Amino acid sequence: MNNNIRNITIIAHVDHGKTTLIDNLMKQSGSFRDNEVVDERLMDSGELEKERGITILAKPTSINWKDTRINIIDTPGHRDFAAEVERVLSLADGALLLVDSAEGVMPQTKFVLSKALKQGLKPIVVINKLDKSDQRADEVLNETFDLFVSLDANEEQLDFPVLYASGRSGWASKDIDGPRENLNPLLDLVLDHVKPSQFDRSKPFAMLSTLLYADNFLGRSLVGRISQGTAKANQQIKAINLKGEKVDEGRLTKIFRYEGTKKVPIEVGEAGDIVVIAGLEKANVADTICDLGVNEPIEATPIDPPTMSIKITVNSSPLAGTEGKKLTSTQIRDRLILEAQNNVGISFSENANKDAFEISGRGELMLEILLTQMRREGFEMTVSPPKVLFKTDKNSKKLEPIEEITMDLDEEYSSRIIDSMNRRKGKLVELKDTGKNKKRLIFQAPTRGLMGYTSRFLTLTKGTGVINRIFHSYGDFEGYMEGRRNGALISMEQGKAVAFSIFNLQARGEMFVTHNDPVYAGMIVGLAPKPGDMIINVMKGKKLTNMRTQGTDENIVLTPVRQMSIAEQLSMLNIDEALEITPKSCRLRKAILDPHERKKSEKQNTAT
Repeated sequence: MNNNIRNITIIAHVDHGKTTLIDNLMKQSGSFRDNEVVDERLMDSGELEKERGITILAKPTSINWKDTRINIIDTPGHRDFAAEVERVLSLADGALLLVDSAEGVMPQTKFVLSKALKQGLKPIVVINKLDKSDQRADEVLNETFDLFVSLDANEEQLDFPVLYASGRSGWASKDIDGPRENLNPLLDLVLDHVKPSQFDRSKPFAMLSTLLYADNFLGRSLVGRISQGTAKANQQIKAINLKGEKVDEGRLTKIFRYEGTKKVPIEVGEAGDIVVIAGLEKANVADTICDLGVNEPIEATPIDPPTMSIKITVNSSPLAGTEGKKLTSTQIRDRLILEAQNNVGISFSENANKDAFEISGRGELMLEILLTQMRREGFEMTVSPPKVLFKTDKNSKKLEPIEEITMDLDEEYSSRIIDSMNRRKGKLVELKDTGKNKKRLIFQAPTRGLMGYTSRFLTLTKGTGVINRIFHSYGDFEGYMEGRRNGALISMEQGKAVAFSIFNLQARGEMFVTHNDPVYAGMIVGLAPKPGDMIINVMKGKKLTNMRTQGTDENIVLTPVRQMSIAEQLSMLNIDEALEITPKSCRLRKAILDPHERKKSEKQNTAT
């Protein structure tokens, strides 16, 4: 048993201050030199993480406090990356539950806490952001206690210690009005409250692989907590899956330990420590990495199944290859297989010809992040409309994924939000007054109706509302749901759009292209105000005569084109449409570009 190691995970709803708190813990514990330049949100190492201000991948770090090494794991706060949270909890002996002092208990708080309690962890509750002017720490503490009770926490878990803190300002206190000096009370509480796990060092080496990283120099790097024995550099090891079958064998070439944000090579890893090992080529997440004499796998937490899928194929538009460098189905296939290996929340399948690939994930954001990353890497691809994954129960009854949606908004917008959710087959579960003319609405609605709903919600609440969604359960199939009401405005030929033509077409609907944008036959260049597609010409220029020249024209003013995210564009697609994604552009298009072929296909579908 190693008394000098504590493994803790920080869990919270998205944007409740996990990563900022870790920054200050590292600074105050002496992880950096006095003259060292330190970035903000150190743990958000990815480009997209820094841009969006969210944690996507779980990452360990470590600090030293009073002769004890505290390994801290930063976990994602968004529901779509819940697979990361589920795995990471198995590394920890304790957890810090961060709750915003103004927002209070949010959906993801509920989700991650339920997982932590099931693992038997005894969380420390930290009421964060106490420097907010609208903080309501006492009410939030009561909400948190009610949440523990509703999640069937045992007596030990209900007797949780509480600290009040400001991660950004770098202080924690046992009382709301207590001294606000530093984070020492939090670090001391971790040492007192979190008990180190009992591990046997005399047994042969074994650890559960929890995270996987691809390293350019070391190859496959596996992260996990050593459950028994010691790991030594150059020893022979193997990997066995959950059934006890051997999947890989090799030599433990390198062992690393986290010190601050850096990986430091070590010769021996001890039981209880979180380490990174290299040397195996096929071992995956949830495999047990162990000594050759060990045959019993370590139990792993089952990962919740995906609820949504998209189909990815090569870019087949006339503009293919003009912007990207990675165009072939082989390149796309290899990239998607690598993603499925690194991300347990994603599953990969392909057709017999290996030219169409289906990627299934936990939600819109997870799929959007993958497509955005691939786009930045230089890929071009065509993506089908997302579809939800249905199930059948024992009685062959069709079930679909249902989500719980929590909305905080001004009272004046509540009626229009309730109306919009009714159209999406949403059921109002709870409505409560949160003070200052604000309401909290909680709905349960099918995932099918919520694709791209976030942008619609922000429009309805004029950007003032806050929406959070989380997978609730599989429920009864809700029947037919209305799709996009507007028909598509489709370009009739290939070329470049002309301002004169767009100006005259603006009255016909919303345009997605502006002057000089490349277009092609079958590309969706706008939305019509009524149902039914319309083929239009966006390249028609003004006829010039001796009496009428360009110089005497009035200035043409075009309505600015709406900038849409990948998730928003995917949510607009009908069954016969697709999204072309390239490094510089995202274009909506018909799946079949030729209008005559489209009509033939429609007739065949109608006949069947």
